[in-house]
Amino acid sequence: MILGGRPRAVAIFLCFQKWTRIKRSLSSFVELLSLVKLGMMHSKDSARFISALLLCLMAGNSQSAEGASGKFAAVAEIISSCEVCHGEYGASTQQQYPILAGQEFYYLYVQLKDFKSGLRAGPIMGPLASAIEKDLMQLVAQYFSEQSWPQYDYVTDDKRINASLTIINAGQCVACHLGTFHGSSRVPRVAGQHPEYLAKTMLDFKTKARNNSPAKGTLMASFEDEQLMDVAYYLSALRD
Repeated sequence: MILGGRPRAVAIFLCFQKWTRIKRSLSSFVELLSLVKLGMMHSKDSARFISALLLCLMAGNSQSAEGASGKFAAVAEIISSCEVCHGEYGASTQQQYPILAGQEFYYLYVQLKDFKSGLRAGPIMGPLASAIEKDLMQLVAQYFSEQSWPQYDYVTDDKRINASLTIINAGQCVACHLGTFHGSSRVPRVAGQHPEYLAKTMLDFKTKARNNSPAKGTLMASFEDEQLMDVAYYLSALRD
């Protein structure tokens, strides 16, 4: 299954060995995923590899699956796999992974569909979403949308606030994300989202690394990188 020559195979083996030795920690799991992301494995094999890792990681930790009972029982294992990176109940604590808890249902569903179709590129999410049928995607999206949005203590300074408001007004951001930046339907909530994730998302739109919303790419390209960083920190500091 592992391709690319002996050095790459050894790298993955050693990383996997480290992951098992330190009791399947999240940090070493993410390190393993990064090897897949860097192209150290054929794309046709990466989905099976990631799925196997997730099943191993979930072994002996059924709290999420137990909580996703009733109407969400059919997607309990999928939810558990999402929580490996996005945190318990989707309340991500790591800035590179977006908060899913309390996010707009339809937005979550559309993103899963886009990952599955390849419209939104994702070396990790693409293979995972490709194995999920659309009816199950809807259940996963519904589950996370019904959770409570976590509150983090992100702060920003007056200079960034003033700079951000200028950009937000110029870009007419509230026309879609609404005045509270909680979003609506297909438009995501961005208030209180992790600043690192927000900044990366806007820069990905700008560079066309993310292509599933061309209008966003055009808008982001009209601003400097530092301006987008200001907006990211401003939005992350917004409270309910």
